[in-house]
Amino acid sequence: MLDSYSLICWSPLKSGSSQVVDARPADRFRGDAPEPRPGLKSGHIPGSLNLPVGDVVEHGWLKLPEALKTTFTEHKVDLAKPIITTCGSGVSAAILALAVEEAGGKVAGLYDGSWAEWGSRDDCPVVSGPG
Repeated sequence: MLDSYSLICWSPLKSGSSQVVDARPADRFRGDAPEPRPGLKSGHIPGSLNLPVGDVVEHGWLKLPEALKTTFTEHKVDLAKPIITTCGSGVSAAILALAVEEAGGKVAGLYDGSWAEWGSRDDCPVVSGPG
């Protein structure tokens, strides 16, 4: 598990060693919709990608591995690179992490503080728009 300090200082985004993939709905990721928790900024972690958790689920079940691979490709997530998952509170990030593993990717971490932590801190940069 990673905290925001580790993400800023370790900086897998700057080095390109890992991808941060956010499981929140696209409108919240872009900053177009308000966050459900009062006081949180709108937007996303700079350099992160968005793959809404609903896109890895079909009829209430995780998609099959081949369909998951297609979904990751459609969202520009490279399964050959390590992936750190995040979301609003850490719960959907766990589902996304399972999807990464089922698709044959490598989970480098799950940011359990997720947007509830990142979006509340003044020392964490935030951007809006597509990832």
